[in-house]
Amino acid sequence: MPIIDIAIVKTHLADFVEKAATGEEFIIAMAGTPLAKLGPLVPIGRKKRRLGLLAEQMKVPADFDTPLPDHALDTFEGH
Repeated sequence: MPIIDIAIVKTHLADFVEKAATGEEFIIAMAGTPLAKLGPLVPIGRKKRRLGLLAEQMKVPADFDTPLPDHALDTFEGH
């Protein structure tokens, strides 16, 4: 992980933030002393969604969107 002096970071902050957003990480130092780390923001509590997780395990029937019979609709509507 590269160590960058704070004076350079201040001058080119937008460039470093853009690089951090794509996954790069940097150590920010002052007079050679590491002070902080700049890197990508990972949302807390959110995992990357895996599409197709249940592929081949579930099938949607061809008549999935056909209207329900009247007695089923009455039940859902509280009649």
